[in-house]
Amino acid sequence: MEDYNKIIESLGVRYIKSRNMKIAKAVTIDNFYDVENTIIVVNNGDVYFGPDQEKVSEGDMLFIPGGKSLSISFGSVTAQAISNEEFISNKKKYLQNANDSEINDFDVDGFSQVMFEAKVFDSVNFFSSLNITPFAIRNSTVLGDLIRLIINEDNSVKPGKNRIIKVNTEYLVVEVIRYILDNRLFVEQLVTNSTYFKDPRLIDIFSYIKKNIGGDLSNKVLARVANVSEDYVGQYFKMLTGINPQDYIEYQRMEAAVDLLRTTKKSIRDIGREVGYKDTAYFCRRFKMMFGIPAGKMRRRESLINI
Repeated sequence: MEDYNKIIESLGVRYIKSRNMKIAKAVTIDNFYDVENTIIVVNNGDVYFGPDQEKVSEGDMLFIPGGKSLSISFGSVTAQAISNEEFISNKKKYLQNANDSEINDFDVDGFSQVMFEAKVFDSVNFFSSLNITPFAIRNSTVLGDLIRLIINEDNSVKPGKNRIIKVNTEYLVVEVIRYILDNRLFVEQLVTNSTYFKDPRLIDIFSYIKKNIGGDLSNKVLARVANVSEDYVGQYFKMLTGINPQDYIEYQRMEAAVDLLRTTKKSIRDIGREVGYKDTAYFCRRFKMMFGIPAGKMRRRESLINI
C-alpha cells in the first residue's frame, strides 16, 4: 500500500473541462476517442460501452482512460452506429448542453462528465500507462457527488471556484484509484507501475522527453540521459514500461499537439514542427492514424466543447 501512496503523492492532476449533457438522439460511436481521461455519471437513461455493450445505468459511472478507443452508445444499444469523425462533425445532432432543470428531468436522458489529466512526476499519463480498458464504476455516491460539485463550481461565478475545482478534481482522481484498488481491478498493471515509477533512470528519461518534446529524442540521446548503452536503452525502457521508447515518444508528441490545437491558434505546420515533426504531411498522416481524425478536425472538435 505504501507504493500506491507514493504514486498518488507523485501525481500531478489538472482539471480540463466538465459539462452536463442531454442525449438529443441516440447514437453508437464505433471508435470513440479522447486524449484526456473522462469520467461520466449517468443522470437519466443508459449508456453502453465496450465490445459486449456493457450497460451503465442511472447513478453509475463510466471511466475512460485517455488515449483508449472504445465503442460507446448513448441512449440505446441499438442506435445508429457512426464513426468518431462523423460524430465530431455532427455532434449537436446527438449531444447537447443541458441546463439544471433538464438534468433533473426524468424525461430527459443525459449524463454529466469531468475530463482531467493525471501525470506521475508531471511526465507520464498514469491511467494511460496502466494500459487498462474503460470500466464501469458502480455504487460510488462519492464520485457521483464530486462530478456534480465540480460542474456546479465551473458554472458558478463565486470567488475561489478554481481552487475548489482543483482540490475536488484531485479528490476525484484519488477516489478512482481507491475504487480500482478496493475492487482489485488491473492488479498486474498496478504492480508493474509501482515498480517502474520508482526507477530514477526511467524518471529521468520521462522528464527529459517532456522538456525536449520537439528535439532529438533518439535512443542515442535517451541512453546518455539514463547512463546506459544505446543498444540497451530500448530493451530497458520496454522491460519496465511494456512499450518501446519511440512509441512512447510519438504518443507524447501527439498529446502535446492536441494541447496546442486546443489552446493556441498556431498553424498545423507550426504545431507539427514544435512537437518534433519537420515534415507536415507526415505529421498529419501520423496524427490521423493515431486519433482517427485529421488535426484540423481535432481543432474543430475542441471548438465545439461548449455546444
